[in-house]
Amino acid sequence: DPENGFIVVTQVGSQTFGIVVDGVFHTEEIVVKPMSTKLRHIDMFSGNTILGDGAVIMIIDPNGIAKALGASGSSAHELADEASAAHAIGGEQLTSLLVFRAGSSQPKAVPLGLVTRLEEIATDKIELSNGRHMVQYREQLMPLVQMVGVTVQTQGSQPILVFADDGRSMGLVVDEIIDIVEERLHIEVAGQADGILGSAVIKGQATEVIDVGHFLPMAFADWFSRKEMRESSTARSVLLVDDSAFFRNMLAPVLKAAGYKVRVAVNAQEGLSALRSGHTYDVVLTDIEMPDMNGFEFAEVIRADNNLSTMPIIALSSLVSPAAIERGRQAGFHDYVAKFDRPGLIAALKEQTAETSRAA
Repeated sequence: DPENGFIVVTQVGSQTFGIVVDGVFHTEEIVVKPMSTKLRHIDMFSGNTILGDGAVIMIIDPNGIAKALGASGSSAHELADEASAAHAIGGEQLTSLLVFRAGSSQPKAVPLGLVTRLEEIATDKIELSNGRHMVQYREQLMPLVQMVGVTVQTQGSQPILVFADDGRSMGLVVDEIIDIVEERLHIEVAGQADGILGSAVIKGQATEVIDVGHFLPMAFADWFSRKEMRESSTARSVLLVDDSAFFRNMLAPVLKAAGYKVRVAVNAQEGLSALRSGHTYDVVLTDIEMPDMNGFEFAEVIRADNNLSTMPIIALSSLVSPAAIERGRQAGFHDYVAKFDRPGLIAALKEQTAETSRAA
């Protein structure tokens, strides 16, 4: 339909193309499952996932579409490799960040992967109930949370960052959404105020990086301690290996809140020492992009150790590409999850610990 159709604009390396689709429903956080060996010859798909209602859906591979457009298979993979390389400068990982203003003229930022949707809500749709601002969102009431200095607008539209998990949504009220940028996330000055992790230089300007975990319980007090999360993961022990202090500080509280015992290691060598110390771990979570020994090499060392060869390993990365998933499978990963996909990570942990229990 020339007037009402949808085109998904996709970029593979330096090649940009549009995919014509019938409709766009919503964003969904998923755990990517590798394709069955019987289906891997189909270039158009890179994997599949199982939705909450049990439906199995296929995941489109942009590289396969690029190949169908005329690029050779090798060229398409070279473009994908270029895109992956573009996410790291001098060995440092880049992160997609949403930059906005809230309560002051100083810009604020949050990792884009944590944001479910960006919304402009008509102010006449915002209701006041029990002293709190709320909006009816996808057939549910969504609480609106205000940062210090932010007021809910009374006319026009209100920009909102939507964070969702396990059937619940929270809207963070902001003054203005500025941009989405790819930047090295290095917090140089620790935050002093509640809800602020610290300050980083983003696009040449000092920017406050917000702590999403501070605001979520303001919408629902039990956001991180719901009964269904605790029951599925009682007393399981996780080894988290990541050279980034930012990601360790972000993921460790999430895992602990979900009921897991967490030990952190700052690199692969320290992770190996922890595994060989005699302490028992149920699952290893490891970053891919690490100096000296990366996540693939770390997994291969674990697989080569007779005492650790059956240890479940889940890869964490900001880049989840078909090529990386395949390399991870060869290295011995049981699953591959995006770093900012918290529901996907918890789901992957549930699955691996359940399989470990069945094997025992």
